[in-house]
Amino acid sequence: MTRIHLRNVTLDNFHECIGLEVEESQKGFVASNVKSLAEAKVNPNLFPLAIYDATVLGYEQPRSPMVGFTMYEIDAGVGFIIRLMIDHKYQRKGYGRATILEVVRRLKLYPEVELIATSYQRGNEIASKLYRSLGFTDWNIEWAVNHKSDIFLKLNIAFDASIFEIKI
Repeated sequence: MTRIHLRNVTLDNFHECIGLEVEESQKGFVASNVKSLAEAKVNPNLFPLAIYDATVLGYEQPRSPMVGFTMYEIDAGVGFIIRLMIDHKYQRKGYGRATILEVVRRLKLYPEVELIATSYQRGNEIASKLYRSLGFTDWNIEWAVNHKSDIFLKLNIAFDASIFEIKI
């Protein structure tokens, strides 16, 4: 099983982050990392993160290259995974799946997050298969259903009332 480690994008890894590229056939499906980082600079609800293989954990300077980039947003009770891009050299190795699992784990730690969501552009079957295989389902909210270019998905966060003992 592929394991990842997420780190902040800093001055030390900025150029590596903006140098990541998806396969040619995927370029229309994902925003550039430069655009994503610019958005994060002016929006405090955005959290951009560099994706590394877990082997860099514990090293101040990563000993292997960055494999991708992800970004999420927290707004109105929703933890929204806005970006996921894996560099073309590291695709089909489990990094995308491992990253989504880690981002979902992190989003569940925020008390204000009641729902986790994401989107992908129509025609991006790779993203559709990945998200749906992890339990994401169509988000049937009016603005999402009627969106022209994107498909919106949600992942419900189950509340387990059995952890509380209620005495009457």
